[in-house]
Amino acid sequence: MAIRLSKILLVGSIGLLALVIVLNNLTDYDANFRYIYHVLTMDTVFPDNQLTWRAIQDPQLQRIIYGLIIATEAAIAGLCLAGAVRLGQVMGDSGTAFNQAKATAIYGLTLAFLFWFVGFMVIGGEWFAMWQSADWNGQQPAFRFIGCVGIVLLYLAMADQDT
Repeated sequence: MAIRLSKILLVGSIGLLALVIVLNNLTDYDANFRYIYHVLTMDTVFPDNQLTWRAIQDPQLQRIIYGLIIATEAAIAGLCLAGAVRLGQVMGDSGTAFNQAKATAIYGLTLAFLFWFVGFMVIGGEWFAMWQSADWNGQQPAFRFIGCVGIVLLYLAMADQDT
């Protein structure tokens, strides 16, 4: 039972993290939007960067992208929290039932992994050359999220036996 409880709590913790990030992005919208703005406009990359043709200068498109980011974070929060609740409902059931109840949590954790890896490492870090910015490089925080989410996803995916 301790392993199942730890899985539930860890999935819920990732959901809570995503929920707090959503709340931060909504309640301090402009401060957090500044980060997106600088990454998308590529205004802080190396001066001789040959990739700045990729920059997105349109303020409306920048706001749409930020909205999609917040919506994705909200989906991560919803899936992980709902997944934790679902797992809690079957915590005392058979290993088969517990394993079958993992789907929502796995979807949430997978979305989180893809969001921070593809969104921040691939698109932000490489496509928009975020790694070149001294002030607006979010790769290290994203990597921490990827590591935490990846560990929880692997741990959750381990099959539970009847206890």
